[in-house]
Amino acid sequence: MYVEKPMVVFLDKLASRSPEPGGGSVSALVGALGAALVSMVGNLTLGKEKYADVQDKVDELLESSEKLREELQSLIQKDTEVYADVSAAFKLPRETEGEKAERASRIQEALKLATEVPFEIAEKCLEVARLSETSAVIGNVGAVSDAGVAVLLAEAAAQSAALNVKINVNSIEDRAFSQGKWSRIQEILEETAALRERVVQLTYEKLG
Repeated sequence: MYVEKPMVVFLDKLASRSPEPGGGSVSALVGALGAALVSMVGNLTLGKEKYADVQDKVDELLESSEKLREELQSLIQKDTEVYADVSAAFKLPRETEGEKAERASRIQEALKLATEVPFEIAEKCLEVARLSETSAVIGNVGAVSDAGVAVLLAEAAAQSAALNVKINVNSIEDRAFSQGKWSRIQEILEETAALRERVVQLTYEKLG
């Protein structure tokens, strides 16, 4: 898995001609970075006498942010795997009508699976953005800039994941599936944008 290797391995492969990892994996990585920053704010607040009245909330914040970080880290790898499935489906033989039908069916199935991963990334990045607001509100003011960076990363990752959803749903014949996914993505992007605006404003206000 990429997360278990030096970062330069991921970056070198990303910069190469290899089709994976790509934008989906990058969006998961950026989302995970945002979650890690939320955890950083939480850990810098935990045990501080000045923030004694919010310790229970900080515990909950950390539990949620670390769960999201772990999930997003796993999606970095998962995105490469579903892309490989799509690539394999397109390489299936199409000499006979039967082969053509099987290939078309496998492509559609693989595209749906390839849509689910960035869709899940976007959903989780929305959660990161929500947590970044919590961390900006209750967290150590000395780390509020990190909460601001977290929401910026969360929104960027959600937008990036949305692009990967879009490129797949455009080729999916099941319009109910495609429209349902894209409609939800629009809701996610609207909320992440609103969160980014609020949290960045709050961050600057606390920075003075």
